[in-house]
Amino acid sequence: MDDFSIGTLFSVLFILFILSAFFSGSETALMALDRYRLRHMVRTGRRGAKQAQKLLEKPDRLIGLILLGNNVVNILIAQLSAYIGYRLHGDIGIAVATFILIFVILIFAELTPKTVAALHAEKLALPAAVVYVPLLAVTYPFVWTVNLFANTLLRAFGIEVKDSTLNSLSHEELRTVVDDEHTSISSEHQQMLLGVLDLEKTTVEDIMIPKNEIVALDLEDDWEEIVSQLKNISYTRIPVCRGNIDNVVGFLHVRKLFINVIHKEIELEDLEQALREPYFIPEGTNLKKLLFELQDKKRRSSLVVDEFGDIQGLVTLEDLLEEIVGEFTNDPATYDVEIHPQQDGTYFVDGGTHIRDVNKALNLELHDHGPKTINGLILEQMESIPEPGTTVLIDGYPIEVVRIHKNAVRTARISPQLRKHPEAV
Repeated sequence: MDDFSIGTLFSVLFILFILSAFFSGSETALMALDRYRLRHMVRTGRRGAKQAQKLLEKPDRLIGLILLGNNVVNILIAQLSAYIGYRLHGDIGIAVATFILIFVILIFAELTPKTVAALHAEKLALPAAVVYVPLLAVTYPFVWTVNLFANTLLRAFGIEVKDSTLNSLSHEELRTVVDDEHTSISSEHQQMLLGVLDLEKTTVEDIMIPKNEIVALDLEDDWEEIVSQLKNISYTRIPVCRGNIDNVVGFLHVRKLFINVIHKEIELEDLEQALREPYFIPEGTNLKKLLFELQDKKRRSSLVVDEFGDIQGLVTLEDLLEEIVGEFTNDPATYDVEIHPQQDGTYFVDGGTHIRDVNKALNLELHDHGPKTINGLILEQMESIPEPGTTVLIDGYPIEVVRIHKNAVRTARISPQLRKHPEAV
C-alpha cells in the first residue's frame, strides 16, 4: 500500500464511510417500514416494495447480510485509518487516528444515517432492498452459515427463529390506527370508519325506536281513517297491526299503494295482500349482526323482541347507517325536536330521548350501559320517582327534573357546561 498516495487512501476511506453509512441507515429504514403500508405499496407496484417485503419475511437473513457487510467495511475502515495515521505521524498517528475514528464512525456512519433512515424509511428502504436482494444471492452461503450458528445459539436459550409474518391487528389496535390525529384521513371519514368498528359494541336497544313511539297502521280503525293516514304518512315503510303493536301482522311499503290510495282505488283486502310478513330480531343483537341480517333477508326494518317474544321497539336500516355516517345535523337546535336549547346555555330534553342521542347532540359523556333513555337514567340514579325541581348529578352533569307525568320524567334540564370533575362527584 506504500505505492498509493495519501489522497488515494483518503478517497478509499471516504467510500468505505459511505458504505458503512449505507449499511447502518438501510438496516434502520427496512426495520422501520410499516408492514401494512409496505403491503399496499407491493399491490400498487411500487419499485423496491416487493423486494423489501421478501427480505423482511426472513429478518434473520437480512440482518445477517447487513451485519456482514457493515462489519467488513468497519474493519477495513479501522485498518486503513490506522495505516494512514502511521504514514502521517508514525506510532502517535495511530492513536490519533483511533480517537478520530471513534467520533467519525459514531456521527457519520451510525447516528446520522440511522436518524435520517428512521425519519425517511421508505425513501431509503426501497432502493436499498433492490441492492440487497442480489447481494444476498451472492453472499447466501456465508450468510446461511453465520445464521446457522446464530440460530442454533438462540435455540439453546429457548428462542425459536421463525419467518416474519404480518400479524393481524386487533379491533382496538385498528381503532387506534384509524383514530390517529396524524393520519391523512379526513375527520369525517375517520368518524365513519370508527362507526363501522364500533358496530359490534352497539346493540339494537341503543338505536331502536321504543315501542310506545312506533307509528303503526291499525287495521281495526275505520277505513277512512286508515286511508287518511296513508295519504299523510311520512314514512316509506310502516308496521301494520290489529288492535295494538303487540299484534303486528306485517309491514307495508306505502309508496307501492300511494297512487291507488290517492285515486281511491284500494280496498282493505288490497292493503292486506300488499303486506310483507314482519321480521323480528332479539334485543341485545349487535349492529354488525343486524346489518348482515338485514342484508341477508333483504329487509330495511325489524321489530326488536325480548326473551319472551314481546315487542320492545323498531330498528331501521336508516338508524343503523346513522351510526356509521353520523346524524344529518350536529346543531343541537335542529338535531332533534326532543332537545331544546335555552338562553342560559341549558337544554330541555324529553325524558324518552335516548342517552346516546343526547351525548351526540350535546357532546356529553353520560353513561349508557344501563338505562337507554334520560328518564331511565334519572330513575336509576334516584331509585324513586323524583319531584319536579329535583336536581341530580349524573356523570358530573347537573340534570334537573322539570316535569313528571305518569310516574316518568317527561322533561329534564341538562347543564352540559357545568360538568364537574368525575372524581369530585
